Amino acid sequence: MDLQCNLQDVIRCGLCETPVPPKHCAICTVHLCEACEGKHRSDESKDHYIVPFKLRGSIPKCTKHSTEVCTQFCTTCNIPVCSLCVASSEHEQHEKEDILKLFETKRKLMQNDLQDLVKFIYPRYQEAATNIPVQKADVNKHSQKLKTALDQQGEALHEEIENIILEMKSDIDDMDAQHIAAIDQQEDAINHTIPEITQTILDLKRLLDSSDVCLVSEYTSRTEEFRSLPAQFQVALPTFTPERINREQIHQQIGSLLELDIAFHLDEPRIRKDIQTKCRGGLLSVSCLNNSEIWTCGGDNILRLYDLWEKLLKSIKTKSGNVPEDIAVTESGDLAYIDCVDRSINLVNGTEIQTLIKLHEWVPRSLCSTSYGHLLVIMESDDHTRTEVVRFSGSKEIQGIQQDDQGKPLYSSGNGTKYLSENRNLDICVADWVAGAVVVVSEAGNLRFRYTGPPSTTERSFHPYGITTDSFANILTSDYNNSIHIIDQDGYFLRFINNCGFQRPGGLCVDSMDNLYVTDYRTSIVKKIQYYKQRCQVSRSRRKPPSIFSEYPATVFVSRISEI
Repeated sequence: MDLQCNLQDVIRCGLCETPVPPKHCAICTVHLCEACEGKHRSDESKDHYIVPFKLRGSIPKCTKHSTEVCTQFCTTCNIPVCSLCVASSEHEQHEKEDILKLFETKRKLMQNDLQDLVKFIYPRYQEAATNIPVQKADVNKHSQKLKTALDQQGEALHEEIENIILEMKSDIDDMDAQHIAAIDQQEDAINHTIPEITQTILDLKRLLDSSDVCLVSEYTSRTEEFRSLPAQFQVALPTFTPERINREQIHQQIGSLLELDIAFHLDEPRIRKDIQTKCRGGLLSVSCLNNSEIWTCGGDNILRLYDLWEKLLKSIKTKSGNVPEDIAVTESGDLAYIDCVDRSINLVNGTEIQTLIKLHEWVPRSLCSTSYGHLLVIMESDDHTRTEVVRFSGSKEIQGIQQDDQGKPLYSSGNGTKYLSENRNLDICVADWVAGAVVVVSEAGNLRFRYTGPPSTTERSFHPYGITTDSFANILTSDYNNSIHIIDQDGYFLRFINNCGFQRPGGLCVDSMDNLYVTDYRTSIVKKIQYYKQRCQVSRSRRKPPSIFSEYPATVFVSRISEI
């Protein structure tokens, strides 16, 4: 008897009595099996709206036409509407969507959002919150390490340098306070956001368990709002470098305590200036003379100096009349440029041009000025089989970098585009177009790493062109895929700058405030871009770190240099 009752209670198709039908007509309120769905639709005497059986009774009635079922959703008004509403003048010009499709679309969005929040975003916030105490502990650990080094140096200098030691410790304490304040700011922002994410996850779970079509259709995603961690910043930690004691110059011999430098990244880099140049034939290179003036060169034989308001301050024709290959402002404020046709490196001082270096059997391609006043030059052999980075002190070659410790070439051969820059830590960074890599070697010429693009975009070709470095020892390189890659001093990808309307980004440089200048080859525009939003600096000692080239006499390699 109980079995018979259970069989009678089984829901069946309204046309053929097939048990457990998977479909339901929301207008006719008839259950339908797969076989009968077409037959039911064929009755054209009335409208039909077929939904999954589990959604029977979930399709809302129209609030204006109580006998009608809402089969559409007006996305303009954000309300469900029936066929009569759709035909009315009120919604005639509005965007409308099938309510069932919208329901499924929103459910997929909610499922994706929930997965994103639970698996990726919330764990990142949890990890960031967990790391806050570690960061604070590391601040103290690092400062104690610095203080210990200072104490060791102070013991060797005895009582006459005690006052200086105390002063430098005070500097560290000041920097600690700045650092902790920045971390506290990050902690406050993270702790403020975590409850919001937690509530959003609870709301999503509740919505996903609901069959209320109206409530689900009104869902608005907040995932993008939470995706980026708030108040991100990067820290260049202070360092202490001891010197040999020289009692006659005891102040200088204590060493250098590089300042704490905190910069918060902008969520989106900002274009501060578009500087239109008069360069013809494509703009190639830019170099900062100071924070308000830039040198440029491109497809003609004119070197041009502009201010940030597009005023042409100076224009100088190259000595030979050839097109310059690359430019760099030296430590003394002069402009150096390469003439690859006559194989020369030239120096512009005022309106005078001096040929500094003349080569034979090698062609100079690009150059940069170092913090010690040297010139680093990328050169290619006449037969295009060798590429070398050469360091010049004046016109004297004092270092050549060509192979790694296995005897393999560091750089691609052939007449390919390569540019270089020196980092704050004295690494030499080369953007090698042909190799599709940024090649970074130490000051001594030992390979540190190769960057070939971020792991998440390995399927996309990487064509590094211009290159520069900022005060955090980050490396910035332009990619002909219309973006700028920023990597740290150890080769780890940090972020893209790709929202600034580049058409063909080329040469790069940064000023003393870490504003980035980018040449756009196709438009001959220099874009000034801000990608940090806050700078806090505490500094007492700004001496440069020791260099291997300050300890050994220069060696002159005359085989490549022609008589001038």
